Amino acid sequence: MGGFDQGREKRPSGSANDGHGYLRMYNKTLVLRDRFVQGLIAAISWLYQRTIVDLILRRKHVEASTDGRHIPLTLDHGTPLIDTRRGHSYISNDVRTSRYTVWDFLPKQFIFQFSRVGNFYFLCVGIPQTIPGLSTTGSFTTILPLMFFLLLTMIKEGFDDYRRYRLDKVENANLATVLGKEDLHTGKAAKQYPWDKWNPFRTKKAATPWPAPDEEFAGHRWVPTRWSDIKVGDVLRLCRDEPVPADIILLHSDGENGLAYVETMALDGETNLKSRQVCHALEGCGTIAGLAACGAESVVEDPNPDLYSFNGRVTVQGKTLPLTLNEVIYRGCILRNTPAAIGLVINTGEECKIRKNANRHPKAKRPQLERINNKIVVTLAIYVVVLSVGVSMGYVEWEKDYEQYAWYLNHAKVPFYQIIIAFIIMFNNVVPLALYITLEIVKIGQLLMLNGDLGMYDEESDTPARCNTNTILENLGQIGYIFSDKTGTLTDNVMKFRKISVAGTIWLHEMDLDADDTGGSASTEETTSSATSVLKPEPVTLVVPHDRREPVEIPISPSRPSMGRRSSSHWRSTGRPDHVQPEVNTSDLLEYIRLRPHASFTKKAKEYLMALALCHTCLPEERDGKIDYQASSPDELALVKAARELGYVVIQRTTQSITLAINNEENGEGERLTFQILDIIEFSSARKRMSIVVRYPDGRIAVICKGADSAILPRLKMASLALQKASEVRKSADLEHEMHRRSEHQVPRNSFGGRHSLAIRRNPGVSMDHQRPQPNRSKSFEVKGLLRPSGDRPRISITTRTVSHDGRGSHHGQFLTAPTPTMLGIPNRFDFLQDSAPLDESEVFTKCFQHLEEFATEGLRTLLYAQRFITEAEYRVWKKQWDEASTSLVDRQERIEEAGDVIEQGFDLVGATAIEDKLQKGVPETIDRLRRANIKIWMLTGDKRETAINIAHSARLCRPGSDVYILDVAKGGLGQQLAALGEDIQTSTGHSVVVIDGATLAAIEGSTEFSEAFYAVMILVDSVICCRASPAQKALLVKTVRSRLRTLKSKQKRGLTLAIGDGANDLAMISASHVGVGISGKEGLQAARVADFSIAQFRFLQRLLLVHGRWNYVRTAKFILCTFWKEMFFYLPTAQYQRYTGYTGTSLYEATSLTVFNTLFTSLATICMGIWEQDLQAETLLAVPELYIYGQRNKGLNLANYTRWMFHAACQGVACWYAVWAGYGWIVPSGRDNTLYALGNLAFTVGVLWINWKLFIFETHYKTSIVMGCFFVTTIGWFAWNGFLDGVYAAKPSGPYAIRGTFTNTFGRDPTWWGTLFIVLGFLGLMDLVVKVAKRNLRVSGLLRWPPWGEKSQEDDDGIVADELDLEIWQELEQDPVVWEQLKRMARDEEEDYEDEEIVLDVSAVPSTSKTSAFVGKIRGMIPRRQ
Repeated sequence: MGGFDQGREKRPSGSANDGHGYLRMYNKTLVLRDRFVQGLIAAISWLYQRTIVDLILRRKHVEASTDGRHIPLTLDHGTPLIDTRRGHSYISNDVRTSRYTVWDFLPKQFIFQFSRVGNFYFLCVGIPQTIPGLSTTGSFTTILPLMFFLLLTMIKEGFDDYRRYRLDKVENANLATVLGKEDLHTGKAAKQYPWDKWNPFRTKKAATPWPAPDEEFAGHRWVPTRWSDIKVGDVLRLCRDEPVPADIILLHSDGENGLAYVETMALDGETNLKSRQVCHALEGCGTIAGLAACGAESVVEDPNPDLYSFNGRVTVQGKTLPLTLNEVIYRGCILRNTPAAIGLVINTGEECKIRKNANRHPKAKRPQLERINNKIVVTLAIYVVVLSVGVSMGYVEWEKDYEQYAWYLNHAKVPFYQIIIAFIIMFNNVVPLALYITLEIVKIGQLLMLNGDLGMYDEESDTPARCNTNTILENLGQIGYIFSDKTGTLTDNVMKFRKISVAGTIWLHEMDLDADDTGGSASTEETTSSATSVLKPEPVTLVVPHDRREPVEIPISPSRPSMGRRSSSHWRSTGRPDHVQPEVNTSDLLEYIRLRPHASFTKKAKEYLMALALCHTCLPEERDGKIDYQASSPDELALVKAARELGYVVIQRTTQSITLAINNEENGEGERLTFQILDIIEFSSARKRMSIVVRYPDGRIAVICKGADSAILPRLKMASLALQKASEVRKSADLEHEMHRRSEHQVPRNSFGGRHSLAIRRNPGVSMDHQRPQPNRSKSFEVKGLLRPSGDRPRISITTRTVSHDGRGSHHGQFLTAPTPTMLGIPNRFDFLQDSAPLDESEVFTKCFQHLEEFATEGLRTLLYAQRFITEAEYRVWKKQWDEASTSLVDRQERIEEAGDVIEQGFDLVGATAIEDKLQKGVPETIDRLRRANIKIWMLTGDKRETAINIAHSARLCRPGSDVYILDVAKGGLGQQLAALGEDIQTSTGHSVVVIDGATLAAIEGSTEFSEAFYAVMILVDSVICCRASPAQKALLVKTVRSRLRTLKSKQKRGLTLAIGDGANDLAMISASHVGVGISGKEGLQAARVADFSIAQFRFLQRLLLVHGRWNYVRTAKFILCTFWKEMFFYLPTAQYQRYTGYTGTSLYEATSLTVFNTLFTSLATICMGIWEQDLQAETLLAVPELYIYGQRNKGLNLANYTRWMFHAACQGVACWYAVWAGYGWIVPSGRDNTLYALGNLAFTVGVLWINWKLFIFETHYKTSIVMGCFFVTTIGWFAWNGFLDGVYAAKPSGPYAIRGTFTNTFGRDPTWWGTLFIVLGFLGLMDLVVKVAKRNLRVSGLLRWPPWGEKSQEDDDGIVADELDLEIWQELEQDPVVWEQLKRMARDEEEDYEDEEIVLDVSAVPSTSKTSAFVGKIRGMIPRRQ
């Protein structure tokens, strides 16, 4: 207002009142203006929020409540409960995974479709084309095909989403049992209409009600209802094995002590059952009358995605108690081992925890090549504009020089803007609309080829591979990061008891393996166990072509000192297949116990088996005359079943006792022993152990404990000695790990840091560098946390869990040493039990820890067993403390753990167990191939850290020489840990693995600094293991890595992200990734239905990516390039022709032929290439996974490739026009037909024939009968089309074109016309061949490296690695029968370990002048080698 006041003071005249009135009016005007603007902004914001955000995008913002949601427990609410945050009732229990509704489908699709640059370009061209007088090619030739194409695309997208909608309807139609008055479903059939059987959109609802008790109170009873009809405040009744339809508070459980067991696999991926406890205040809620009398009111937190915490309270008769995670059950859980349970619904539908963790606003995924394609379209659009302006300026010059002097052109001047628009419309086909139409056809063909591949068909489950969307097929060939679930994806969720360590000896348990079973991790390997086989070298034949000497055998250090396993051993480790398995198994153990029932080792073995059968919480059940067990975890089930197989059968269990049936093989009879269960100290993640206090039949009291080694060792009677031996084993572990790291560093690497599968050597002489020392096997165990850290480190270091010490010198020595004299009747294989080792505690500790190391290295889950006997007095004193802790109302859990720790001391070591978490078939081999393909694999799981690391070893995510870094926020100094990790990763050249848990990840996400440092390092790490991660955290990891990859420069980009899983907890990360793959697993079909692709087994992922991924990427890239090439080549002659027509826009090509040019005469050339092209055979792509980097590095479609193709098109297009003009239009004017149609038809014919010849013959490598048939059909069809036009056109010329009878009677019989045609075609073919030959020679000689001053690869002096070979060379290598047989052998999924195999091709005999044919014609040797 200062400026206004100054202006007012300078007024020469006027009264003060007038001035004040004017000022007030001015101020009011400003206020009104501001209010109007604010109101307008508020109205627009409100309208945007209500229509776009709320209605279309479904992203409604809800404010947090002040005191949570209040939910009273009543039989009938009368009216629905009100959500105070929204002001109306709580949302329904419907769930939606579909992307669209009826209301938002069209707006979202229009936004999505016209955000594609090509569609927007054609819209901009098609609209002015409809204006009369502007277009010379018709008014609707662009807009109508565009609308038709968009309609088809939208219909396809709508159909895909409708399938998801139908699956949602099926889930929402499931039945649950609630407390109500009227049964609307039992015994009532759905209405049937005559047209239902022809209605493809009808969804069948075939759910059946769950059983419920016949109970009624005050008109209320248990009635079935649809999941979608469940409301907040309803009372649910669950039966055993029933899925939970909503988040509930547990009101009652028929389990012991009010416990209910639930399976949370769909939520967090964990296989262990979780126990849920009824709150003490909610007593008597087992009946309807009890529920009515309870009068409880619950106050719970607002819906949120946190799976691992819950806050609430319940008030009953004025008494308030807290509600925690222990009293609630989330949707997605399944009630197990509990007859029935009752709960109060607190969250429904999209507000349930599982849905809050889901990606509820998934965006439509786009192919990565579309970004490059959009850039190409933009450049071509600019080219069209520049070309149109150029020829328009030519018209201006022609007008000045000629038109104004031509009397017959008076008053015929055309405005300049119309000239430009007309030329833009004429040349708009340089960006062909057919590109998008035929691309959809190509992708449908690719989809059918993928779905029909028998190589990805699982016979056991009768499940083929399925492509649920064909939009992103080419993305499969560009994957750089795989995010994999563990349970059900990598593993079968089947636990098998595998090994025993007792009294310093190790025994293999393989009673579950059939003699003919070779599936999974079991393999048949028949080898001799003679002593000579230990050091017998593998014969390797080297062919030296220089002197043609006879092949020589050179001893090379074997990959492992294989002593061979007995033919009865069918099991080998998937993580370390080179490990030698024990010569004795548990059947031998039972035989020894029978032969020597009173030996000291027998006593220890029986103690071990007794502990195995007693220390658990499994419940035996008799089904069909057989005893089965219900366990809280598959680990416990495996242990109890193993005890049964070894003769210690749990036949009965109550809360007070456990009865065993022990098979006494000494007299062939069995005996039953009943043990009194005094107390059970349950397992927890903090304790890492569980204990049971039992009274033996003879009155002795024993405390039996099992748990992780870090939890058991400090509680042993000789703990100091145990820790000392553990420290010694750890030092050996570190030493051997360093040997492995050095061994791996000596392996030649390919261009992206991995060891190559194939190398071509020009100097095949034997070098000692190729005979690297073979490291021993290694192991790891958990005792590292008990040892004092090294004090000489200047900074905090990441806890490294690596594989290490070789136990071969200890327990394996017992099998390799010479036999000692044995007692009469004892087989020689038991000689190692005759020494004093079982009585030496020091030796037992050492060997047991070595066994633990071996178990962990092989990916087996380990447990230690320990026990002690206590007196009656000791037990009574402890029992008093235990009872006080169990009944405490304050810090009850903490006091229970303290009391348990008192009695869990002074144990004697009983032994160790190894349980195999059975991997799916082919998982380790698949991971190894994917790693060789430069794909980094992240394992995201809800399981605990130790389990995840064991599976990583088993699946070969962790290698023997891997550096494993553990990030743990509980250690403190997270910033320092990240800094140390970054330094180590930057300086390390070995295989690196980072382990992180959900709590640490949450801390990183909460800090921008930590997050930036973490993800900057994670991009460089080879593998990441994320444990205890919620579904939301999994999705956030995928999203963050995806966004980080987008910001990297082109040279640093490492491909796209792929998420693979099988359960509902994987849906969020599957939706967040570039490509989502679902597995039809045991957790259900949710992931397989929602994901972009579905497969039956993880092993099919290698074929999906390495074969179909590369094929589809190559096909789509070549399709796009060839489409742009043919348009550029074909339309350049008509642009060149404009100079001869005064730039008037007269087309060189006849309009009818031009209209069907793409549809009839060149579409098959690109479509066949896009569907059936196979640049390399599937066997080659599987044998040499390094070839996959072709797509990762965007070698198929990039700006450089596009520029090269466009340059060729421009050169060939210009050459074509001038050759045609010189041969038939200008230099030789003696043709029979000198009309425009004859000249244009000649150029058109050259274009059609050369396009088909180049694309079908030169550019298509895989020429099937379909491809060649299409080539001949198109070629013959063009000349048939000319004959057709000759007959259908009238004798009167059509504009400038005289067509009738010309092809058959005039220029069609002219030798000059035909001679020009073949000469031009020959010239174009010669140009193409010269370019290909020159490029190939430069590539082979190494001169085509760019930039020439770049760093040389490690193989420059010794050979060429697989990923550096040119495509044409690989295609020639496939033609060599010797090479082809070797490639096929490597591609087969054999049990033999090919992890370190390398093909060496010798081309040293080839003269340097003939390097062009050296790679195939002169190959004389091919040697599989072990690194």
